[in-house]
Order: sequence, then C-alpha cells, then structure tokens
Amino acid sequence: MTGGRARRPDPDVAAAIGAEAEGFLLARSHWTEAHREARALCDRLPWLTTAQAEDLTHHYVDGRIALSRRMLAATVRRAEELREEYEARYLELRRRLLVRHAAWASATLACSAGVGSTLCTLFR
Repeated sequence: MTGGRARRPDPDVAAAIGAEAEGFLLARSHWTEAHREARALCDRLPWLTTAQAEDLTHHYVDGRIALSRRMLAATVRRAEELREEYEARYLELRRRLLVRHAAWASATLACSAGVGSTLCTLFR
C-alpha cells in the first residue's frame, strides 16, 4: 500500500501518454472513416463479387491512410515553418523593444543628470 497517498504521474510522462492516446484515436477514426467510405463505394457497385469488394476496400483504405499521412506530414512541416517564422519575428521584436527601452532609459538618465547639474550650478 502507499500509506493513503496516491503517487502522481510525472507530468511529462502523462502528457506523452495523452498525446499517444490522442494520436491512436485520431488514426483509428481516419481508418474507420476510410472503411466507411470504401463500403459506401462498394455498395454503389453491386456487380462486384465479395472478393472484389474486399480488394477494392483494402486498396481504398490503404490509399486514404496514405493520403492522411501525407496531409498530416505536410501540416506538421508547415506548423514547424510557422513556428520558426514566429520565433524569429518574436526575437526581432523583442530586440527592438529592448533597444528602445535602453534608448529611453539612457535619454531619461541623461536628462535627469543634465537637470540635476543645472540645478546644482544655479543654486550655488
């Protein structure tokens, strides 16, 4: 027994398991949808024998799964490209903001020093 305390899973492990389960469910839904479409296609072709319908279903599902993989890979590539673009843009904006803040801080410090030295000179 754990003495009444339940161990919490590592958040990284839990996230990985969740992502894997989500991926499995997504792949399964694609396969199920492809199979449903293949059956609908075979139903519209009543002259097919059972073996021909099974063969057509097999080829159709394989083609749809390959298409889904290609589309997913293209989406992942584009997401990576966008992430890189956004990161580069963010770093550029951050750098510009830092330069502006440094310039304003320097100008404020210089003005304060100038006003302070002027006041010291005037009140001597």
